[in-house]
Amino acid sequence: MMSKMLIANRGEIACRVMRTAKRMGIATVAVYSEADAGALHVAMADEAVAIGPAASSQSYLDVARILDAVKQTGADAVHPGYGFLSENAGFAEALEAAGITFIGPPASAIRAMGDKITSKKLAAEAGVSTVPGHMGLIEHAEEAVSIARSIGYPVMIKASAGGGGKGMRIAWTDAEAREGFQSSRNEAKSAFGDDRIFIEKFVTDPRHIEIQVLGDRHGTVLHLGERECSIQRRNQKVIEEAPSPFLDAETRAAMGAQAVALAKAVGYTSAGTVEFIVDGARNFYFLEMNTRLQVEHPVTELVTGIDLVEQMIRVARGEKLGFGQADVRLTGSAIESRLYAEDPLRNFLPSIGRLTRYRPPAEGPRPDGTKLRNDTGVFEGGEISIHYDPMIAKLCTYGPDRASAIAAMGDALDEFEMEGVGHNLPFLSAVMRSPRFRAGRLTTAFIAEEFPDGFALEQPEGEEALRLAAVALICQDALQRRAGQISGTLHHPRRLPGPAWVVSLAGQDFALTLTRSAEGGEVRTAEGRSLTVSSSYVPGRTLSRFVIDGMGMSVKIDRVGSGLRLRWQGMDLRADVRSPRVAALARLMPVKLPPDTSKSLLCPMPGVVTALSVSEGDEVEAGQVLATVEAMKMENVLRAERRGTVKRIAVSPGASLAVDELIMEFA
Repeated sequence: MMSKMLIANRGEIACRVMRTAKRMGIATVAVYSEADAGALHVAMADEAVAIGPAASSQSYLDVARILDAVKQTGADAVHPGYGFLSENAGFAEALEAAGITFIGPPASAIRAMGDKITSKKLAAEAGVSTVPGHMGLIEHAEEAVSIARSIGYPVMIKASAGGGGKGMRIAWTDAEAREGFQSSRNEAKSAFGDDRIFIEKFVTDPRHIEIQVLGDRHGTVLHLGERECSIQRRNQKVIEEAPSPFLDAETRAAMGAQAVALAKAVGYTSAGTVEFIVDGARNFYFLEMNTRLQVEHPVTELVTGIDLVEQMIRVARGEKLGFGQADVRLTGSAIESRLYAEDPLRNFLPSIGRLTRYRPPAEGPRPDGTKLRNDTGVFEGGEISIHYDPMIAKLCTYGPDRASAIAAMGDALDEFEMEGVGHNLPFLSAVMRSPRFRAGRLTTAFIAEEFPDGFALEQPEGEEALRLAAVALICQDALQRRAGQISGTLHHPRRLPGPAWVVSLAGQDFALTLTRSAEGGEVRTAEGRSLTVSSSYVPGRTLSRFVIDGMGMSVKIDRVGSGLRLRWQGMDLRADVRSPRVAALARLMPVKLPPDTSKSLLCPMPGVVTALSVSEGDEVEAGQVLATVEAMKMENVLRAERRGTVKRIAVSPGASLAVDELIMEFA
């Protein structure tokens, strides 16, 4: 029986594993790098051990340091979480040799499935449908081009030991195959210490659907249904859900049977995931098997009621699964949104900094029958570091059906307050509003197709714009009335705001009048339209609930100069509420234009310059590679937007740059 568990990981997954361990009465041990000394998982654990510098290779990926921490604390079990050492067969073997229980599958299964080339061959032998491709290792870029031509473009270039979207590129031409091979190889070596590359056919219009499997040490292997993971960016999952809105019962059963067959073929125990690519005709092809707990496991837990971490612990103890395949039922629908420290307005480039505000919505059941769950490893005041994955939290909602789960997610994103770093909350809200997403018409190209020119903030129109104008008016009126009640001022008649106002937002002016009430007031337009507004807003409150003609809205509100900043449903607006006279004068004010940066290449994210591909005086063409910047273990290639001449290069390879720091200038 386990008495003390060390979690060989960090961040939200370490915190999530600890919650179940504590519920089961198991003491927990955290490990942490120098960068994580003040992290949430360290504070949550019963004990914590420092294991080295910030670099993962010298801390979380250092098997010797982890084993030393196990020895120091007397832990008798280790849970690896996901990433880092979770799929390292050597680590599992080292623990076994030391008499420590590894809460995961056998090392033989990790080794077999962890190598994508070997796993494809084993899957084919087990009768699992596989994607056409070249399973041999590829030594150089020209060989990659030759193989890609023989398979037929488009192709997927992948790191054999890869995962999490790292070491993966899609190539449609010879040039992209050459470049993708080198970038994939570099990323794979940096992230996994293994630069082996293979190529397979890229299935067009694909869905990414995976099957959760669970096996014990007594020969039982089950599947717990599927997760739809098609909403991806740069091969990194962003939004996941269970069950898939696309699969029918017959396809689900067939995929589940193949996943179980593969797991049995490699003697799999514990929780694992078999990933498939599914085309528009519901043909499915084996992609890979992840021999660990997946990031998106909460949606499976929400629709099955099964705690996967608890089952992993019980299996590692040698217990039999307490249920059979017939007992597994998918009830309702669950959605997970990954909140990343990244700026969607700058092509989703990573962001770092301190979380000056971090206030997630309340977890648990809600009156409408939905549930909310937030798995996180951060806290208000904590720092998002450049050293690790930029994921901040996994916000999950559950509903009796998919529509209610989507609606609950939209509300939860509105209620989530986060400041201090760039983040993708507006983008996630935009996806929830997308008619295509609501209809379940998903492919892995969803983001590229729905946002072909990159993400831009939505602008309200019609009824939405009017409602937001009413919100701004109610808030400004409260601020004006508060200002008129300041004590200690010279005696004079109190200035109270009048009823007539002009609200300017999203390029529109709304002439409104306000009749106040205890709950909010009645807002009337110049055309005679009336809106009844109730509000929880008081000056200083950054998130308030409004009900306008019976429709609820949770709006984030901050003061910006003389105006208000309103954020709702992925929109981010400035609203100016003025008297009619001041509004007329404001229209005469000149507009300040941003500086011209068209002749400069600025660093789009905090990172390290790994390569400069041009020199001063070079003539460059549109699309030509100028520099490569590495951030959060991902290579970002910077290209010329137009033809020009390099006038000056301001940095050297190895330089650490901040956002918008100058890299080079053009004549």
